[in-house]
Amino acid sequence: MQRIQRITGHLASPASTVASNSCAAKYSIPDQPARFAQAKADKNERYLNIASVYNGSSFKGKRVLITGAERGLGLATVEQLIKDGASVIVACRGSTPELDALKPAEIITGVDVAVTAAVNKMAKELTGKVDIVINNAGYFPNIVEQAKTELHFDEELKQIDICALGPLRINSALLQAGKLAKNAKLIVITSQAGSAEWRTTQNKDNGGDYGHHMSRAACNIAAVLLSEELKSSGIPVVMLHPGFNKTGMTAKYKHIWDIEGAVDVSQGAMRVLHETSRASMEDTGKFINCEDGLQIPW
Repeated sequence: MQRIQRITGHLASPASTVASNSCAAKYSIPDQPARFAQAKADKNERYLNIASVYNGSSFKGKRVLITGAERGLGLATVEQLIKDGASVIVACRGSTPELDALKPAEIITGVDVAVTAAVNKMAKELTGKVDIVINNAGYFPNIVEQAKTELHFDEELKQIDICALGPLRINSALLQAGKLAKNAKLIVITSQAGSAEWRTTQNKDNGGDYGHHMSRAACNIAAVLLSEELKSSGIPVVMLHPGFNKTGMTAKYKHIWDIEGAVDVSQGAMRVLHETSRASMEDTGKFINCEDGLQIPW
């Protein structure tokens, strides 16, 4: 099967196709259209219809803290968790009518993950301990970056501050405040954009989106370091690429949603929670693609 390169539109070489397929048991296919096409060819229900395998019973009665859940994937994740019987605590900059309507257990506003003092205040004032933390807050500006034409250094630093330092601030603050329950899980929603190895496929001969990719790579290395620090504590730290979701952040790629298998956020939320429910110490430090449950290489 020919694999169509994302962004460049060039065809992948047979060698790269063989290499990707040979790693299929462990690693996800880097080429997004090819990954989606393969799932359809295999009639992969896990990939194509997550509702057919999803079981959220493990979340019943759990206290789950999630950041950045005012809209999009985060909002859908809150909705699904509530359906599953979880007690959901949302930490966000400000609520929305849509979030209010879901009536989570608690909405803590004024929490900007880029502001250390605000994050520390939230952690100290949080009532009780949490079983699961889902670091969902992110930032992906609608800008075009090419080193040959124009780069946006301030925006790049902002993305790194929110997407990389944000989860580290949240996780560290909860650890220092003693707000993680025994056997807690730390989930970091990241992106396949953080894989350096996959850039030669997904950004072949093109580069671009410097801030986005750098912030996710920084996010991932921070999570790996934290996973090593917390191994003796029995707290897994797992990185999840949520898959390609139809959100405001990805609207600039709307023209390739159907080609690359983008899904509604309700399905994206189940994908994320499916992997969250499975996460254990065996997975700590791993970078997992929620589309197919396979790993993404560095």
